[in-house]
Amino acid sequence: MEKRSEAFLRLLNIMDDLREKCPWDKKQTMDTLSYLTIEETYELVDAVSDKNLNEIKGELGDLLLHIVFYSKIASETNDFDITDVIHTVCDKLVERHPHIYGDVVAQTEDEVKANWEKIKLKKGKKSVLEGVPRSLPAMVKATRIQEKARGVGFDWEKREQVFEKVLEEFNELEKEIEKTNDKSNIEKEFGDVLFSMINYARFIDIDPELALERTNKKFIGRFNFLEDEVKRLKKNLSEMSLDEMDKIWNESKQQFP
Repeated sequence: MEKRSEAFLRLLNIMDDLREKCPWDKKQTMDTLSYLTIEETYELVDAVSDKNLNEIKGELGDLLLHIVFYSKIASETNDFDITDVIHTVCDKLVERHPHIYGDVVAQTEDEVKANWEKIKLKKGKKSVLEGVPRSLPAMVKATRIQEKARGVGFDWEKREQVFEKVLEEFNELEKEIEKTNDKSNIEKEFGDVLFSMINYARFIDIDPELALERTNKKFIGRFNFLEDEVKRLKKNLSEMSLDEMDKIWNESKQQFP
């Protein structure tokens, strides 16, 4: 406990010094920090995706610095400080875990989540979906919307039902493409396909964001292999036939399965 306290106090003291003495740190506001915080969050996600524990440690430190930085800025106007931030999250954790700190019974993860949503509604929220940030990336937002709906019992019962819905949405998209050139309608149907696919991913316990990122990295690896092989053959990629590129592409699958 003492080592943790010492480490955290060291960070707070450094933040005080930087805010007082460093021209860049003195100039920062919550607005100027916000986009940097988003960048740091994505860097952490990259490190987690790569399973690089050393990078994860560093990126967690960067995010912790941002939390301290925001709190320091707020303390200068007497709005709140890091102590208030910590107590706020502690109070929230205790309140949302009455099965630990109270007499509520919750034996499963679903029961815990359902109870969270009940607590939020008691606090004046008009909808269980109010807690989903508007600025979330669409794929992450879809996942959170579905999770919150599930928390109050609005969900499919079986995985097979969700898969049938995926096929149904694909068929509706295909019909829309065949009968019209209305991009708005096609876009709507395409969105329904994506939403149903994300829902299916949830039912088979797959994170769609991570799954897509794995495929992104696989494609990049294979395409880089293609580029390197073309250079080795002293050819120009843009002048090769698709059959020639496909042959090398199939070879790349052995390196990046």
